[in-house]
Order: sequence, then C-alpha cells, then structure tokens
Amino acid sequence: MAVVDPGDAAPVKEFLGRSAATLSAILVTHHHDDHTGGVEALAAEYNVPVFGPALESIPSRTHALRDGDHVVIPGLDAAFDILDVPGHTAGHIAYVGNGMLFCGDTLFSAGCGRLFEGTPAQMLESLDKLAALPPETLVFCTHEYTASNLRFAESADPANDAVRRRRDEAATAVAAGEPSLPSTIGAERTFNPFLRVDDPQVAEAASRHAGHHLTDRLAVFTALRTWKNVF
Repeated sequence: MAVVDPGDAAPVKEFLGRSAATLSAILVTHHHDDHTGGVEALAAEYNVPVFGPALESIPSRTHALRDGDHVVIPGLDAAFDILDVPGHTAGHIAYVGNGMLFCGDTLFSAGCGRLFEGTPAQMLESLDKLAALPPETLVFCTHEYTASNLRFAESADPANDAVRRRRDEAATAVAAGEPSLPSTIGAERTFNPFLRVDDPQVAEAASRHAGHHLTDRLAVFTALRTWKNVF
C-alpha cells in the first residue's frame, strides 16, 4: 500500500500493525506539516521511497516531481501522472491515475483550499485543470471539510438542488461513522461553487456579497474565496 500526505505516523503504523498490508511508498502533495508530519518516521522505519513536489521542501523526499511527470508506485499496480496545482501553496502537486485524484488541499468536496502562497488566478487555473478530468474520477482530498463547505455552498448557490442532495448524503454518511469521501469530479461540478464560477446564480451571489457587479470568472472566484475565508 501507499500512504498519501501522512501528517502523523501513528495511525499509519497502527493500521499496518493490524493488517496484512505492507507500506510501499509515501506520496506527498505539499509541504504543510499536517501533510508531512509523519513522513520522516515512516520513511525511516519502513525504508520506502517518498514522492513529493520538486518546488517545495519535503522531508525525506527521494523523488522530486513536476507537472507532466509519470510515476509508477513500487510494489503496487498503480501509476500516476503529476499535475502542478499551485494556489494553496506555491509548489502544490496532484496525483492522477487509476481513476483516482489525490489533490491534497487544492480541491475539497464542495470547496477549495485557502490561498496561503498562491494567487486567485493560480488557484482558478488549478481548479480548472482538475475540473477537466473525466467525470468519473474519484476525488480523494486530504481533509473532511464537506459539511462546512456545503453550508457555504448553500449561501453561494442557494437555488441548487445538487447542493442540498450532497448535504443530505454527507450528513447520512458521517452519522453512520463513514467519511463523506471520495467524491467525483462529475459530482463536484454540480455542487462545488468554486468549480461553478461561470454559473450566473453563483456569480450573482458573489456580486451581492462583494457589493458590486463582478464581470469575469476570476473576479467571481476571488470574491467567493474571500467570502469563504470569513464565512
């Protein structure tokens, strides 16, 4: 098995200890400690390769990855293409392959990451890149922020029935002790306001919050992200 963005080594070691799985590799999307905090300990104990973005400092990294790279995960029948998706951080990458997307903190279900190092234009371009993936692509983001993101989506896209359906599905899953993830790219296109900046209703809501008419999709995205920061 491979582990993605291990912020803590302990739960990974606990899982390996009670299962028949063997750790083959560590995949990292960006440098924040809640995604890398367990990397050094795991790499040292299990002597496995660490894949991570070339443009960021990643502990114990053995393979520095850039946009367009293709990686085969040792010990697994799995290969991934690398996408540069800056915005949350300057060198953030995503892994795409086998019908799956590991997108770190760039795309969340019904949301997107905060802009700590990148610009709104960079993040919008990154999200456009992810939104163009096949609709059946499974979205594995790193945090379970779905419920809070959907509360914002209901304000940013109030007439959207897909938002309410996703809200109910996520609530049912969490109440049963299950994660709300993965999502899919196709589903996210229907209810994630950050992938719907071209929609007139999303643009209207963003304009109302901004206090003036927004005339292009970058302005709508910027207003949405600013609004979400204080929501």
